[in-house]
Amino acid sequence: MYILGIETSCDETAAAVVEDGRILHSNVIASSAAEQNLYGGVVPEIASRRHIENISAVADAAMKEAGLTPQQLDAVAVTFAPGLIGAVLVGTNYAKGLAYAAAKPLVPVHHLRGHIAALYLTYPELKPPFLCLVASGGHSHIVQVESYTKFRVLGRTVDDAAGEAFDKVARTLGLGYPGGPAVSKAAVGGDIRGYTLPTPHVEGKYNVSFSGLKTAVLNVINQCAMKGEELRTADLAASFQFRITDILAEKLLLAAKDAGAKTLCVAGGVAANALLRENLTKQCKKQGITLYLPELAFCGDNAAMIAAQGYYELLAGNTAGLDLNSLPTLPIDYRE
Repeated sequence: MYILGIETSCDETAAAVVEDGRILHSNVIASSAAEQNLYGGVVPEIASRRHIENISAVADAAMKEAGLTPQQLDAVAVTFAPGLIGAVLVGTNYAKGLAYAAAKPLVPVHHLRGHIAALYLTYPELKPPFLCLVASGGHSHIVQVESYTKFRVLGRTVDDAAGEAFDKVARTLGLGYPGGPAVSKAAVGGDIRGYTLPTPHVEGKYNVSFSGLKTAVLNVINQCAMKGEELRTADLAASFQFRITDILAEKLLLAAKDAGAKTLCVAGGVAANALLRENLTKQCKKQGITLYLPELAFCGDNAAMIAAQGYYELLAGNTAGLDLNSLPTLPIDYRE
């Protein structure tokens, strides 16, 4: 089955065609990240306007690249939650119109479920159950993927997510947006022990907290300014990146040990972080755990992952009518 995926949850306007949840036929993205960088982060109004301007052309390009017309699709899948509400509405309304015009099923897809499904595009052999760290934008979850459409959250952030922390620290250091790549670039050559940063403690064995870590970075910057000391930006970036990735890896491996899991996955934008990938690869090898990391192209927001998850949602009978509403927040383990 050929599924057209539509993704507009943040600042990427994306469309893709995926066959049977595993075979990629097209993946088109128009990003407003460069424009958002002028403001140090995503401006929701600007993101929504760019989605409106780009959505039709992006969807047409995805279908043209796949060699399909709307009538040859088997369904239209769309991110309907969570995300910037104005942005998500653009994609949802476009998908509803296209599905209605082509007389095709409309499949609502949870954004985080889509990030997990990106792994199926990289590893056709991967099947649930498995344990997955999903770290993307405003979300940091450790999820037990019990089936293609059934998820159980074991741990999550209690405040800032990893992606948010990277963005905020990058903005504080004047490194630009998006924060993850900017911090990683600034950390090259830096000393991971150059600055002592805390490991925030939080209730919940697998939960994480990054608000205090972000504040600690701000305190270092302020103290340097007050004392007239030079701020070693590379060292601070390296110390912060090490601490945040070390926390994520530690919590995931702890959950895996307790659950007896031998298959681990990482998904979402933070999955592109080289230090996190290196750390987990080494640890999993030592512990005899099979680790699945998505291709870098599938770490950030894209529509291929939405089309992939849409296939499994369609098989499970999870379709929607024209009354489908967009939501700014929604748990990954919601019940249809």
